[in-house]
Amino acid sequence: MTIKMFATMQCELCGANARALKNVRIESAELRVCPQCEHYGVEIQQPNRTTPRPGTGRRPANAPPVPHPVAKTRRDMFDMIEGEIVDDYGELVKHARMQRGWTQKDLAMELKVRELLIKKIENGDLIPEDDVRRMLEKTLEIRLIDTPEDESGKKKTGNVVPTLGDVISIKKVKK
Repeated sequence: MTIKMFATMQCELCGANARALKNVRIESAELRVCPQCEHYGVEIQQPNRTTPRPGTGRRPANAPPVPHPVAKTRRDMFDMIEGEIVDDYGELVKHARMQRGWTQKDLAMELKVRELLIKKIENGDLIPEDDVRRMLEKTLEIRLIDTPEDESGKKKTGNVVPTLGDVISIKKVKK
């Protein structure tokens, strides 16, 4: 007596065992489903593979090199700011706006930003990003950045950032 073994797979939607599963997209999820569940989504056509599956380690000789993904480094908002923002930036913005006779809505329309953003900046709840800060400074003719001073008392100009060598001194050990 010969027993025939058929490879059955489990439907990812209902859990039923089936011999043939189809790739179906259901609300942006790709699932392998049985014929009874395939009407819940749209069938995904599998592209013809000219390259072997990932992990096999072989590529055709005429295939172009595969670029490696570049790791993105997260940048902090404070890395982008040139100096330190003044403590009373909200009051400065509010005072300059009121001197012009503008409402918060008028200023928001002038800068093409939301009125809520202006409210939060004036209340001190939100530090303006660099581009918004520049627009505020230009439009209201104010300065929101306090340029740092060096030891001599002169204000630094430009985008010079101190390096580790500026901060520490290295002592050489004599043998």
